Amino acid sequence: MVLKEKVSLNQLFNLVIGFNLGSSLIIGIGVDAKQDAWITVLCSSIIGIFITLFYYHFHEILPNKNFSEMIEYILNRPISMLITYIYTIYFFYLATRVIRDFGELVTTFILPITPVEICNFSLIVILTYIIYLGMEVLGRVTEVFTPYAILFLIIMTFLLIGDGDIKLERITPILATGITPVLDTIFPYELIRPYGQLFTLTFLFSNLPQQKYVRHTLIYSVISSGFWLTIGTLIITTSLGTSIAIRSNFPLVSASRLINIGDFLQRLDAFAVFIIALGVIIKICIFSFAGLKGLEYIFKIPYRVLVVPTMCILSLYSTFISFDLSDHITESVTVVPYFLSLPLFFLLPSLFMLLAIIKLNFKSQ
Repeated sequence: MVLKEKVSLNQLFNLVIGFNLGSSLIIGIGVDAKQDAWITVLCSSIIGIFITLFYYHFHEILPNKNFSEMIEYILNRPISMLITYIYTIYFFYLATRVIRDFGELVTTFILPITPVEICNFSLIVILTYIIYLGMEVLGRVTEVFTPYAILFLIIMTFLLIGDGDIKLERITPILATGITPVLDTIFPYELIRPYGQLFTLTFLFSNLPQQKYVRHTLIYSVISSGFWLTIGTLIITTSLGTSIAIRSNFPLVSASRLINIGDFLQRLDAFAVFIIALGVIIKICIFSFAGLKGLEYIFKIPYRVLVVPTMCILSLYSTFISFDLSDHITESVTVVPYFLSLPLFFLLPSLFMLLAIIKLNFKSQ
């Protein structure tokens, strides 16, 4: 018998915010739209609400089942095991990418002479402990620390304003080259990261109590995360300028380095790193948890048995996933969205939902 861990609605709210902020704040979001980056983030957040509700509606069609159990109901167990295996590998792949994101951030700004392998392994030790304890523990940790991450983002904003680094003319003229650059940036990359990745929550919805309130909680959490992502994008664009923001590998941390109040309060990298670290931990844990639940379904053994060996493999693979930071970012922009995320997060779920509706209608007749 597999025990179901319950996550409260407040914890779900904070988990979604942390998940959406996650690696989006490491590399920056919407910067390819230049001075209209904030419009890109705002529009993608609005569309993200409907994407999230689409995933939850899939769960509503077959309540009390996670994704693997839904596919087994729609098709059969052998096919469901194959599909679950594909998604499991992809979730672990995404987890390793986020691990590498954070490792590159730390070795670039905080520990420049420390090998990225050491940073990745140190993070994995913490993640392994959290995932072994379960989603309830992650939910409680997120519930405590998410408000502090938001507070630090607010403080950083006011410090940049007080230091005179925020210049609103850097986001003008608005839509100078039309709406096309904004649309090109939104589709598909900014919809997939982070809103398409919320598909992983289909492995978590069955763990939620008070199901009738989940829909509203998801809407409010996506709106809130979209708001803070827009604020973060505005901070980056108005402080660094579009040319520097595009060239910077970690724009939010670069923006925090501009703060210099009276030659006393400066180099507040820790503010930005703390904000990012919380989101990274949440994102990796959810990706890893979804993958482990997939293995639990395939092998019919508790996922905690697989936590330690799986996380060790992820730590090793995060080192070999790319040659360097440039190769890592290029792959995440050119390969992952089109060949992996689009079919696995949008096309296949749409097909499965259609099949579920057809099968339920056929059975009701």
